[in-house]
Amino acid sequence: MTTQLTVVIPAYNEDARLGATLERVCAYLGGLDRTWDVLVVDDGSRDRTPDLVREIIGRQPQVQLLVNEVNRGKGYTVRRGMLAARGEYVLFSDADLSSPIEEVEKLLPFVRSGFDVAIGSRDIIGSKIEVPQPLHRRLMGYSFMVLRDWIAVSGFRDTQCGFKLFKNAAAQEVFSRGLIDGFCFDVEILAIAKALGYRMCEVPVIWRNDERSKVNPVGDPIKMFRDLFRIRLNAMRGLYGGKVPPGTPGT
Repeated sequence: MTTQLTVVIPAYNEDARLGATLERVCAYLGGLDRTWDVLVVDDGSRDRTPDLVREIIGRQPQVQLLVNEVNRGKGYTVRRGMLAARGEYVLFSDADLSSPIEEVEKLLPFVRSGFDVAIGSRDIIGSKIEVPQPLHRRLMGYSFMVLRDWIAVSGFRDTQCGFKLFKNAAAQEVFSRGLIDGFCFDVEILAIAKALGYRMCEVPVIWRNDERSKVNPVGDPIKMFRDLFRIRLNAMRGLYGGKVPPGTPGT
C-alpha cells in the first residue's frame, strides 16, 4: 500500500519529551483516513532516546528508527530522514512539536493544489505565537533574517520554523543536494528549491516556544552566520544545480 504521509522527526537527547510527542503524532495520524508512517532519526543521542523509540515501535509498527552512530547535526539528520521517507508527502517536524502536528492540515491543501513545498511560518498574517521566544532570541532572529536575505536567499519571512511539507519527488531532489549539517540547513534547502524552480509557499501556523531548545545561544548563531556564506559560495560554484537563487547579491 502506498504511504500517503511520512512524518520525519529528528531527535537528539530527547528521551524527556519524545515519548509524548510520538504518542500525540500517532494518535492524530491514526484517526485520519490516510496511510502514514513516522520516521525518527536519532542523532547519536547519549540518553535513552533510541531505546524509547524502539519501545514505541513494539506498540506502534508504523514508527521507524534510523540512528546516526555519532552526532552529525540537525541538518544531516533531517536530510537522512527526508531521503529515506516513502510517503507521497513528507513533513519534517521538530521533536518538541512547537507547531502542533494538527497544523499539517493547513499545509496539505497547498501541496495538493500545485505547490511543491509548503513552509510553516510564524511571521505572516494568520500565524499565532502562543509562547514567544525571549527578547534576545527574537533580536538574534531578526539579525539573522536580514543577513539571510542579503547573503543566501530572499523572498521568505520565516525559514527557521521546523515544520515544512514537501512532495516526495521535490524532497528527494532538494535534500540530495544539501551540504549543510547544522541549524542553517533550512536556509540551504529553500535556496536549493528556489534555484531548481520549485513552487513554494509560506503558510501561517500555530507555534509555541519550548525553553528546552537545543540551540546554543552563543556558539550556534556564529555557526549559522558562517553557514550563510557557505550557502552563497556553494550556489555560486554551482554545487546545488539550477540557477543562483534570484534576489541574492550578484543576480
